[in-house]
Amino acid sequence: MTIRRLTGLLSVAVLLAGCPGMTYAQRTLPAVNVKQLDGKTTDLSKITNDGKPIILFVWEVSCQPSITEFNNVAKLYPRWKTETGVRILAVSIDDNRSSSRVKPLSTSRGWGFDVYLDPNQDFKRAMNVPFCPYVFVLNGEGAVVWSKGGYTPGDEDVIYGIVQKTSKGEPVE
Repeated sequence: MTIRRLTGLLSVAVLLAGCPGMTYAQRTLPAVNVKQLDGKTTDLSKITNDGKPIILFVWEVSCQPSITEFNNVAKLYPRWKTETGVRILAVSIDDNRSSSRVKPLSTSRGWGFDVYLDPNQDFKRAMNVPFCPYVFVLNGEGAVVWSKGGYTPGDEDVIYGIVQKTSKGEPVE
């Protein structure tokens, strides 16, 4: 087994194990500062949505599955927002060399959701995100109730199903 493969497997094991005794419903966003596209700093732990769900994506401009997922979600977002009040955030983990491409890409695609920059990957580390794309769904209290890595066409339907349950206060398996 190669070191790279072993490291990948360990990352997944850590992600799946989480913290002992901690459930998703107990996990909230860490106090990590990220930059808005206008340069202002925001603490992710302070982000709210008036008691409604939040979808948070972790992505990179070089990740084609992220771009495909965002393009598909952006088409559905206006309806999702009307039906559930969900807010979508996208945290780019591009470093200083590629972060300058984030704003032009998100603007040209017209995604319509809030995009943040995390060039030091502090959020990625704090949430044990092993790869991109990665998505978290938070309930109205800001607790993570579901997460998933990777993208397969149709995942947007799964994500929205979780959001619908969350917006109704139903448990998420």
